[in-house]
Amino acid sequence: MRILLVLAHPLPESFATAVARTAREALEASGHVVDLLDLYAEDFDPRLSEAERRGYFDTPYDTSAVAGFVDRLKAAEGLVLVFPQWWFNFPAILKGFFDRIFTPGVAFTHDAAGGRIVPQLTNIRLLYALTTTGSPWWLVHVYMGNPVRRLLKRGIANFCSKKLIFRMMSLHDMDRASEARRKAHLERIRKALAAI
Repeated sequence: MRILLVLAHPLPESFATAVARTAREALEASGHVVDLLDLYAEDFDPRLSEAERRGYFDTPYDTSAVAGFVDRLKAAEGLVLVFPQWWFNFPAILKGFFDRIFTPGVAFTHDAAGGRIVPQLTNIRLLYALTTTGSPWWLVHVYMGNPVRRLLKRGIANFCSKKLIFRMMSLHDMDRASEARRKAHLERIRKALAAI
């Protein structure tokens, strides 16, 4: 399977980078082809331009400014996202990736009758989110209602693809996680991705 592995963290020495490295190694060891898209290293601009917003309902939608990124998404059969949760949400660069790449004609089309959107990323068969959060589990799940999972599963996964496998693996309370706990999390990721 061809996997687009998207990393959204500005620090090359971050734990997120270690997660992406572990994911890549596990996937490649299982025979998958991995396309690593490090949004910061590739200088991805997350800002939706005026022209992109004005043309949002044009058919076809103009993706020429981000054509290379769109091509990589369309070539993938699986999508693995690696990112920290900041303020119970995606880093701005990842949100911008969704805004600029998951567009009409790429991720979905508008139903001509209005109201609904039709999934177009039928090439994507799995979506894994490998994430960390500085907050403890109870705060993310009980108090906040796990907003990132809801957005990924109910929004992006369900609206852009059909019948894909979705899984989210999170290391909570990251800021206080011991080295042993971090290593155990990396091992869980390795095992989960090796099984794909």
